[in-house]
Amino acid sequence: MRYGIIIRYEFSPSWLQLDRAERNAHEEVFQREIVAPFSDKLSIRHFDAEAFATGFSDFFLVTTEDLRAYYYFIEKLRDSSFIANGWARIHDITIGIEDGYKEYERDLG
Repeated sequence: MRYGIIIRYEFSPSWLQLDRAERNAHEEVFQREIVAPFSDKLSIRHFDAEAFATGFSDFFLVTTEDLRAYYYFIEKLRDSSFIANGWARIHDITIGIEDGYKEYERDLG
């Protein structure tokens, strides 16, 4: 099964107070240390939403067939300086199965 996961989060004012060079340096660490270890199992795309939504500023769209890899990604994210320093806070997570009804019909229908 292929899962689609939306992770809505918000950057804090302390993150926004960092200059762009500092933020870009942290982004490079994020990509290298948090995203890259899972790049063979997860597709992780980032979207800015602050101009289009309230309650969160950004979201990830993650697709995977491996929920274990997704879980480990979340653990690594939670252990990161982004969360520990209060730069980002996860608001909510939504998960679904891509064409799940087709899987059901094929297996049980």
